Amino acid sequence: MHIIQTLLSRILFPKSIKARWVKHVNYVPKRIRIIAMTLVMLLVLAIATFFPFNTSWMYFVPILIVFAYLTTYIAIFDGIDGIELFMLFIMPVLFVLALYVFYSLLPVRWLTRIPFLALFSLGYYAMLLSANIFNIGVEKSIQLYRAAFSVNYISQTLIIFISAIVILSFRLNFIVTSFFLGGVMFVASLQCLWTVNLNERIEGELLKYSAASSLILIELMILLSFVPLEINVYALIVTTTYYSVLGIVTNYVGNRLFKTVAREYIFVLIFVCVIGLMTLQW
Repeated sequence: MHIIQTLLSRILFPKSIKARWVKHVNYVPKRIRIIAMTLVMLLVLAIATFFPFNTSWMYFVPILIVFAYLTTYIAIFDGIDGIELFMLFIMPVLFVLALYVFYSLLPVRWLTRIPFLALFSLGYYAMLLSANIFNIGVEKSIQLYRAAFSVNYISQTLIIFISAIVILSFRLNFIVTSFFLGGVMFVASLQCLWTVNLNERIEGELLKYSAASSLILIELMILLSFVPLEINVYALIVTTTYYSVLGIVTNYVGNRLFKTVAREYIFVLIFVCVIGLMTLQW
């Protein structure tokens, strides 16, 4: 894994290119770069919303991925190396893709486009700030880290909820739907678990915890596919399960898992599941 990380760093950003970048980019204050890159990403997404999703998604998906990666890299820039070349960019990329596809489900009009883009800009700005905090590696006792971790965690639950609604709206085979969404959850949970200790490499333990969490959620989604739930209720139950399972696992990895914490997550999960099942109409 370490060899792969080193090769990725050298291929994507050779030393000669990186040296020239440092010379020019560091002239601009980081806060200004974050704001500017948020506006660039906002412009690219705004342009994408003017094209029919059915005929243009295959062009805009790779474009959005590239711009999300580049804007994040330019915004935080300093000291990105090794596994950070992957982990710091997961959330911005997932956020952009999830909202782009989600917009295809909304009415195409200015009344929805303007609030949508406004909320996107706020969310993307917050993610760049969080990525920057994770990048500089502040001590976990500092309040700034805790705020970044909370923003990252809440953003993940939002992305999972949006992704669930989008994927379920495609009406695919329930096995395909479960594994597709499970893949998104695996990548997101791996990133979240990595932010607990901010290690220089991905430990095998984190991969196991992410795989186990995703497997639990895949099994739940397969089970729920036999229950006549509305899409939004289905997505809410899946998101709450992700929130609860990942909350317990992250606290365990961070050596903060107490009985009261576990009870809170379990209570939230049971409460939402009961409310969701009450909406059933057999």
